[in-house]
Amino acid sequence: MKLGTDDVLGRPVQKIARLGVGRTFQTASVFEQLTVLQNLDIAAGMHRSAWSLLGRRRSIDSRIADAMEQTQLEDLQHQPAGILSHGQKQWLEIGMLLVQDARVLMLDEPVAGMSLEERNATGELLHRVKKDRAVVVVEHDMEFMRSFASRVTVLHQGQVLSAGSVEEVQADPKVQEVYLGTASMSEDDAAQAPALAAANPGGTHA
Repeated sequence: MKLGTDDVLGRPVQKIARLGVGRTFQTASVFEQLTVLQNLDIAAGMHRSAWSLLGRRRSIDSRIADAMEQTQLEDLQHQPAGILSHGQKQWLEIGMLLVQDARVLMLDEPVAGMSLEERNATGELLHRVKKDRAVVVVEHDMEFMRSFASRVTVLHQGQVLSAGSVEEVQADPKVQEVYLGTASMSEDDAAQAPALAAANPGGTHA
């Protein structure tokens, strides 16, 4: 698999990250004792020299300011990450990838456990950030995918089973047969089929 001209398969995780691939998992990995601003500042250090990391910064890096605006965490920048809601922690982790200038965001079930309000806010956030990068979401919540994904790919036993819009995938007899054991099912049943959704500006998929 290539990112531009760079082959990413077989590379160490840290080298893949430096190529511009950022990942999040169902449980957000943030420094809970540090503030939102400090978490973003640490993430932004990936592109700083060792000497600059030792100095005290007198202003907020423009990438950090932009990430806080994108994730709508500006009003919480001085709050410890540990007091954030589940959804806000996920947004902070996405922000930490943004300050690293990730070209591809790979998110594992980012809306799992979120309230409806947080789910919608997450979808809107992904729509904002996909303008400048590819966003790939692994998600089983097809209602979320129907609302926010531009393209959906269904995998079965490591192989691509179907790809297209949510409607096209739901209507695919192969998807219906594999996931529910029948090629004739209701739209509500079809909405439960697991999928790998990719929402990105180029309309491509993983």
